[in-house]
Amino acid sequence: MATARTLTLGHSPDPDDAFMFYALAREQIETKGWKFEHVLQDIQTLNDRAIKAELDITAISIHNYPYVAQHYALTDCGSSMGDGYGPLVVTREPMSVEDLRGMCIAVPGERTTAFLALNLLLGSGTFDHTVVMFDQILTHVAQGRADAGLIIHEGQLTYQQHDLVSVVDLGAWWKETNDLPLPLGGNCIRRSLGQEAMVEVSAILKQSIEFSLAHRAEAVEYALEYARDMGHDLADEFVGMYVNDWTISYGDTGRRAVRELLRQGHKAGLVPKVPKIDFVG
Repeated sequence: MATARTLTLGHSPDPDDAFMFYALAREQIETKGWKFEHVLQDIQTLNDRAIKAELDITAISIHNYPYVAQHYALTDCGSSMGDGYGPLVVTREPMSVEDLRGMCIAVPGERTTAFLALNLLLGSGTFDHTVVMFDQILTHVAQGRADAGLIIHEGQLTYQQHDLVSVVDLGAWWKETNDLPLPLGGNCIRRSLGQEAMVEVSAILKQSIEFSLAHRAEAVEYALEYARDMGHDLADEFVGMYVNDWTISYGDTGRRAVRELLRQGHKAGLVPKVPKIDFVG
């Protein structure tokens, strides 16, 4: 066994990440001497911290992986895949996708996968954007401070409460265009831990996810602590969208989806080329 110690574990303060790591947070599984310090921050902040390799394990946007690949490998577990659904662009009035070009769109971060997918759809430089904290975008758009909003996390299920309408579902567009799920986020682990520790810790993360799926009711109850504007049923629906078989393992299709997204992003000049994408587990 690798030399165990306390590891920093960064993830978003939202129901799906909380659900995934319920077993670790409540010490429900054997961790072989490893301890985990949970660091809860929004995905844009975690993306920025990953650039500096500040955390041992962290959730990141797949968009951000080419910028951190020298420090981190992706764990095979922990992905958030939108299989025919995903981030939405919402507006106050119905309109076409073409109408979005030239508009100012509130986005949750420039390294989020949602922003990469939006640029692949509309074309880089065809719209203006302003970065707004993900949980403030719906209000930002509803109050007329941006023409449209790029919605991630639970806002995908609650935008109608703000009298907004969906213009395009980027996960559905990606599926129709590429016949692949859209790989939104993943977990990565610091390479400097060494291969033995990386494999061992990745297995513990996978066990935590499997425990939550096997004890769904209690894990959802825990996740409700992080559910903004969501009751139990909506939180359970959201968890089901993003914690599933894809989360246990990317599998061949999921890995192909990651490679294809980053290939297209590089071809469009939006991300650096990654010579090899490592998946640990």
